[in-house]
Amino acid sequence: MPQIHSICIFCGSSSGSEAEYTQKARQLALLLAEKNITLVYGGSNVGLMRVIADTMMNAGGKVIGVMPHSLIRREVAHTGISEFHEVETMSERKALMNDLSDAFIAMPGGIGTMDELFEVMSWNQLELIDKPVALFNVNGYYDHLMKFLDHSVNQRFVKSEHFQNLICESDENLLLDRIVAYEPLKVEGGKWIKELKENTF
Repeated sequence: MPQIHSICIFCGSSSGSEAEYTQKARQLALLLAEKNITLVYGGSNVGLMRVIADTMMNAGGKVIGVMPHSLIRREVAHTGISEFHEVETMSERKALMNDLSDAFIAMPGGIGTMDELFEVMSWNQLELIDKPVALFNVNGYYDHLMKFLDHSVNQRFVKSEHFQNLICESDENLLLDRIVAYEPLKVEGGKWIKELKENTF
């Protein structure tokens, strides 16, 4: 079982409508700092992204930010973190965050968070990577997404194994425990890709 030394967290550039989002971001950051797990994130100094980065830094943790030049020019870059990487594009940002991380957690967030979440889920599905991907389901934020993905499985657009590999917890301790213990379910021998071709042509 691979060791978890760093976790990439996707989350909102807004703090959201509920105080619990901010509270849980702080609790997760404190847990990562306590476990000596490096935070990798998008490098912003606004919203939940700032909350989790500041909390980690104040607790003595290590924080790595990754941001494209275009966003840095808008003055949203966090200048008070351990390490900061400038990249050219959003695609390069996601690729570098993957290289720097052993696992991924999506906190509540918007379209950018969903984009990042589904990108790493698709990389796992295509066996480009093999890393834990988790939803921090604060205040039931991801309940509807989980129902949608379950529906996608029932409609045979998503493999059950790929859905079951997605970790979903509302408690940060349980979330981290499941990430550390992660053993992915595999679709036997890439059989699902063969089935796709047979059902398409």
